[in-house]
Amino acid sequence: MSLPQLTDSILSLNNKIVTLTFNRHDLRNALTSTQIADDIVDTVTWINKTKDIAVLIITGAGSAFSSGGNIKDMANRSGDFAGDVSELENRYRQGIQRIPLAIQKCEVPVIAAINGPAIGAGFDICNMCDLRIASSKAKFGETFVNLGIIPGDGGAWFMQRVIGYQKAAELTFTGKVIDANDALDMGLVLKVVEPEQLMIAANELAAEIASKPTAALRMTKRLMKMAQRTELPDFLDICAVFQGMCHNNPEHLDAVNELMEKLAK
Repeated sequence: MSLPQLTDSILSLNNKIVTLTFNRHDLRNALTSTQIADDIVDTVTWINKTKDIAVLIITGAGSAFSSGGNIKDMANRSGDFAGDVSELENRYRQGIQRIPLAIQKCEVPVIAAINGPAIGAGFDICNMCDLRIASSKAKFGETFVNLGIIPGDGGAWFMQRVIGYQKAAELTFTGKVIDANDALDMGLVLKVVEPEQLMIAANELAAEIASKPTAALRMTKRLMKMAQRTELPDFLDICAVFQGMCHNNPEHLDAVNELMEKLAK
């Protein structure tokens, strides 16, 4: 299976699990002034076309998960932050805003393995994922307001869906940075592990998910996303169609027969 060629990230595949590692430690894996946004979009596009993939893990190389926007460019009004209102609007739409649209459309479960600070848009990427596991060295900050800007990548949409409006409002309005244990208490992450255990824990969870029938897993992911925006009667109609598709997929009978064999022992 041929992997897409990325610029500022590393991609690996093992037993239906894809790992995307941001690889710009020199910029603390910033999402501007790098090609990481392109790497995310290209990875998700490839996964959605490759039906054997079951799980995506996103992590960072070096000390940070992602620092979000490049502060030096903000200070200099250069790079992604140069120009008038119209130019910046277009650059956001064509740049960083492609990340939430891509991750939201990813057909497989996405696990964030948060190795270090996830700040600003880096924090928002964590909340775009389905599941989050944090290193004890991780820190989280929705720090846009500290810089006199708003979460331009959709962070205000994602975080409140993870931890509720009030807690999301507290983090967003204060811009404070919290540690991994605070994130665990808030329900932002599933668990906190020591740094050397992070990828072990992420891969164990990914392997458990990847062991399930892949087509049903992808359909279930779609249903989980649809449930957030669909009225119950319409949602049940969709479920009925999806279930009919599952019952006619060979992987369903394989799974049923495997269970029957286990019960017969």
